Amino acid sequence: MKGEGGIPAGGWRDDLRVLRQLLVGKRSTGDHARDLDRFYGPQAQAYDSFRERLLPGRPAFMQALPLQPGAHVVDLGAGTGRHWHYVAEALPALGSLTLVDLCTPLQHIARQRFAGQPQVQVVHGDATVWRPAPAQPPADLVVFSYSLSMMTDWQAALANARALLRPGGVLALIDFCTLPAAPPPPLRPLPAWARWFWPRWFRHDGVLLREGVLPALLASGPTQALHQCHARLPYLPLAGAPWFHWIGEPQSAVRPR
Repeated sequence: MKGEGGIPAGGWRDDLRVLRQLLVGKRSTGDHARDLDRFYGPQAQAYDSFRERLLPGRPAFMQALPLQPGAHVVDLGAGTGRHWHYVAEALPALGSLTLVDLCTPLQHIARQRFAGQPQVQVVHGDATVWRPAPAQPPADLVVFSYSLSMMTDWQAALANARALLRPGGVLALIDFCTLPAAPPPPLRPLPAWARWFWPRWFRHDGVLLREGVLPALLASGPTQALHQCHARLPYLPLAGAPWFHWIGEPQSAVRPR
């Protein structure tokens, strides 16, 4: 049986493996890389099949990216790199695709996935400080796919992403979100219960929803695409989790709020 994008759909045993980790939650020891390895290691082999149902909107987001031939692309918090399946036909023409992540078990899967594609590099690194080799050109595109909310310092991660881009380069994000009570237009406000419930529900598993992220992105430069929506999550069918994708051209480093 195939899931979305042709990946084998996980069975109930795989779901139990992931759900067990989600129920235990992501514990913080102060060593973020180690915490990620401990949380995702036991569920790594079932990671992609479960996330196909957990993470909405990725096909349309990936297909909206400006993946021009010869482009240099950096993906911060890339995990297994599964989302690049949706634009697999564009990968051979890229100048480079660098997948940066701190989680060793997920990177192991990414290295297997992209073996034989020399333009794709899998790099162990912290998105808040990682920089390419001096000889490597600036990025034309930097991507966060359901990863910014996993990073303990989102302002530093966005500032570093901006520093990686060439002038006129594009920043693109998709993630779960929350918002201020009165967000700036064109953002649509969330109900008070959603602003209370979802940050607490996600925090148990180390996913941190911050109300300043989307306003900061809108303030950082011209927006090319903005999409807000809600999605039902596996085994939690009665409420829709808010998520967004944003693609734009940040003109300066994103400032903390």
